[in-house]
Amino acid sequence: MATIDRTELVKVPAFQGLPDDQLDWFISQSEEVRLKAGEIYVREGDSADWMYVILEGEIQARGEIQGRMVVFSAGAKQVTGRLPFSRLTRYSLTGRAVADAHMLRFPASRFPELMQRMPELTQRLVSVMSDRIRETTRMEEQRDKLAALGKLSAGLAHELNNPASAARRAASQLRDALKRIRDASHELGSRDLNPTQKRRIESLELELTRRDGTPPDAMKASDLEEELDASFRSHGLNDLWQLAADLGHKGISTQAVEPLFQEFEAQTARAALVRIAASMEIANLLDQMESSTARISDLVKAIKEYTYMDQAPVQNVDIVKSLETTLTILNHRLKKGVTIHRDYAPEPLLVDSFGSELNQVWTNLIDNAIDAMNGQGELRVSTCLEDGWAVIEIADNGPGIPAEIQSRIFEPFFTTKGVGQGTGLGLDTVQRIIRRHNGIVTARSVPGNTRFQVRLPLSKSTA
Repeated sequence: MATIDRTELVKVPAFQGLPDDQLDWFISQSEEVRLKAGEIYVREGDSADWMYVILEGEIQARGEIQGRMVVFSAGAKQVTGRLPFSRLTRYSLTGRAVADAHMLRFPASRFPELMQRMPELTQRLVSVMSDRIRETTRMEEQRDKLAALGKLSAGLAHELNNPASAARRAASQLRDALKRIRDASHELGSRDLNPTQKRRIESLELELTRRDGTPPDAMKASDLEEELDASFRSHGLNDLWQLAADLGHKGISTQAVEPLFQEFEAQTARAALVRIAASMEIANLLDQMESSTARISDLVKAIKEYTYMDQAPVQNVDIVKSLETTLTILNHRLKKGVTIHRDYAPEPLLVDSFGSELNQVWTNLIDNAIDAMNGQGELRVSTCLEDGWAVIEIADNGPGIPAEIQSRIFEPFFTTKGVGQGTGLGLDTVQRIIRRHNGIVTARSVPGNTRFQVRLPLSKSTA
């Protein structure tokens, strides 16, 4: 039995205003605990037999939950440990005093009597437990968001690195090509060419540089390379095998370059060929750089649209555009073996969205679908208009959700993934976001066909 005075207990908000006889009874059923800094008061795995009322000091519980390190702290005037109506049976964390602490511990075995004798305290403790659940959920959601952000960042870094590396390689090769075209131009300039001959070389260079079309396959390119090399050797140029390879892989035939040898002597034709090949390479490298930088620009634009950076927090959102932005962000996961089938409504579907929250919904649903298919399968994304609602469906042809757990998939912390692989907050987050938007989310699943359907009210300005 504790020996403290009730005046110490009423300093704790949960006990303020309660009758003296109830306070005295609570104290009589409690044990007084004093801890030195660093001293352990519960260990992971211990039976959850006590509720703790912290009168002075600070305590901290630390340990792993679902493979993640978590830390909970509680200070003076707080209630912790097992609470009435809690289903906690064993402590999942180890608790110790951060500073010297003075506490009361009340036995969980007396909770039935506590609820009869102190109904108001019971209500307050239920509120404490609700706050604890909300805080735990908030922390897990934050971790889930950070984990998702980490995955997206890693994927985007890879997606950005590919075009950036390509542009860098092209820039490096461009220097070499410019040197070759400069040397070839210098050699041609040293030769006594009349204006007509110069125009002939420039005209052929322009024609071949602008030539469009699909590059030849490996077999055809090899044949062209052999023909060009044989042609060059027939004119006494035995060291142009690399030039023959370059021209052959670009689809240039002997007929295209033979006029040079008919009009110019071999060394002049050689300089003209080097210049023409360098010009073609420069044009190709510029195309690569333009394509790579455009890809980077598109990704940056997608990131800004995904996060609604520099935009109002609530605005009309085009559902299809939102879905496509999310697919762009997740491209690093999709391109490994997922085929996307789109079936979008012909008319724009505009809904009022809170910032990037809808993008978070699409990310969670698409990410889950990819995981369900183990990264290989068919993802179906569709939209339609139905009775004033925007209907969005995301489906996959994975193994499906077992029938016995389908009713639980939207529950907080429920997950079918292994320890450390999922928090069980993805679909709970989806449901809360959709409800906040006054919408509905449902799921139907059989083997080979799992469909998540989201229904959102159209924006009032467009409904």
